[in-house]
Amino acid sequence: MNDSISNHTTQSVTFKAETRQLLNILIHSLYANREVFLRELISNASDALTRIRFEQLTNQQILDPEAELAIWIEADNEKKQLIIRDSGIGMTSEELAENLGTIAHSGARAFLEASMKGNAQLSADIIGQFGVGFYSAFMVAEWIRVRSRSYRPDAKGASWFSSGDDTYTIVEDDKADRGTEITIQLKEDAHEFADEYRLSSIIKKHSNYIPFPIYLGKEKKVANQQTALWRQPPQKIEEKEYHEFYKQFTLDIEPPIAYTHLSVDAPVQLYAVLYIPASAERSLFSLRREDGLELFARKILIQEYCKDLLPEFLRFVQGVVDSEDLPLNVSRETIHSTKIMAQLKRLITSKVIDLLKNISQEKPEDYKKFWKNFRQYIKEGVATSDEYHDSLLPLLRFKTLFNPEELITLDSYVSEMKPDQKKIYYILGEDERSLQKSPHLEVFKHFGYDVLLLTDPLDPFMLLRLQSYKEFPLANAASEELKLPAEEQTPGEEASTLQENAIEQIINRFKTVLGERVTDIRVSDRLIESPARLIDSGGASTSIEMQRLYRMLGREVEIPKKALEINPKHAIIKKLSTLPADHPLGQQIIEQIYENALLVEGLHPDPTGMIARIQNIIEAALD
Repeated sequence: MNDSISNHTTQSVTFKAETRQLLNILIHSLYANREVFLRELISNASDALTRIRFEQLTNQQILDPEAELAIWIEADNEKKQLIIRDSGIGMTSEELAENLGTIAHSGARAFLEASMKGNAQLSADIIGQFGVGFYSAFMVAEWIRVRSRSYRPDAKGASWFSSGDDTYTIVEDDKADRGTEITIQLKEDAHEFADEYRLSSIIKKHSNYIPFPIYLGKEKKVANQQTALWRQPPQKIEEKEYHEFYKQFTLDIEPPIAYTHLSVDAPVQLYAVLYIPASAERSLFSLRREDGLELFARKILIQEYCKDLLPEFLRFVQGVVDSEDLPLNVSRETIHSTKIMAQLKRLITSKVIDLLKNISQEKPEDYKKFWKNFRQYIKEGVATSDEYHDSLLPLLRFKTLFNPEELITLDSYVSEMKPDQKKIYYILGEDERSLQKSPHLEVFKHFGYDVLLLTDPLDPFMLLRLQSYKEFPLANAASEELKLPAEEQTPGEEASTLQENAIEQIINRFKTVLGERVTDIRVSDRLIESPARLIDSGGASTSIEMQRLYRMLGREVEIPKKALEINPKHAIIKKLSTLPADHPLGQQIIEQIYENALLVEGLHPDPTGMIARIQNIIEAALD
């Protein structure tokens, strides 16, 4: 082959077998996301420019030392050709043969194996990972000509040509200036890539932050931004610049709640700008259609929506991540097994959690806004994450029985606990106002024990994992077994109660009316203002938390029968005991007391069915 080059012949050289297989796949099998070819050619040109810039630091003997370091792209709509030119390090004929003729250093076999394992179209996502980026141009090309001139002053120009079949040719070329020029004759179904607007959109999407100007069209307009915000020193960037970048990035009209700029050298090199949006809902005009961060490798976009850099519960975070340590085009199929990606994920996740903690401590009003919009994600993390469970607990906020208008932390609750209190109390319900009037909490009010009011649909799910905080277990205030430390006293003992024989009679009346709808009727000394309450009996196989979780998920679950506790000190119970056993109003009152208790628990199947009974009771009261 080298002899044919040195003799200036146009003898065709046969591609190696693996290269022919590769070209066959690229030309005939890959049609998804063909625009990646331009990203790869620009990336190659950028690498060539970086190499010549490095060479200029130590070498004075360079061809065209004053030439601008840049990339030029022109489309000829009449000829349906695309030309990509750079002033980079260039190649000799031998280097053209080595780099474009044999894929000698590319790992083509690994590429082919990855392509053959499943859908061939997945290869479009891993072009470049095995050093085959240049060949992606054959997805759109009838033929490709590469003219190049090395930076070495005494080197001659050379030209490489192939139509994607079994052969290529390399000949001497009269190219006078340094760098590489690639001409692509576009296929019939690829004429879209001769349109400047289409090219501009691809450049902005994939190559906007290449550190060299990309001139597009005959007017040579700069098509890329070049300066990557996340690569600049944070101390030199003003807040308005971060907000402006966020607006361009998302088209969100509301500024973010917060942002953080990361520049890390170890254990991996990382640049990132991450944002906490103002809302969990995407606007109609949002540029970000999916969850995930933009992932760059050396300023080249390799994934627009990378979901592997943060755990699922932080999927609301927006931003960009860039690393020098990542290979270009990490594929979705290999990203999970990439050690660098795992390191990036741990680092970014810890930084986001630290950001949220800082907001909660230094900007409590901003954190209230965050909690209102994103609390479900934090609770999801507490419920599902082993690695980050403990670090998320300080981010939780709660309303309580004694602080229904404020949001407090678990630490704040613990600091206000009574000296004899050994547990953190909570109660589940539909809304705070109803819970504040729950009969289960009357004894807590009486003795002054605060209770967390849990009304979010995710709370039962969260409680499956949040069973203690520090040394304090969490306890359900509605639990039958729960006893408060101060309950050696009798709440409301100043109120008169029924005699023992009257209590036995009223219990029997309740049993007669309610029958098997309850497991037991018994007297409670924990009720103060309510006539009765329903509690799970000791034999219930499904916990209160699981019952509520199943209802939230819409799953059919048989609600275990409950026991009814009555308050013998309450006026309704005492007056009910004075009615004759066969009095019809007595049965209706018992039914109403029971169904009122069902309503409090959120278990009543048909509240409207009570209306007729309530009207009868009202009429009797008026008589």
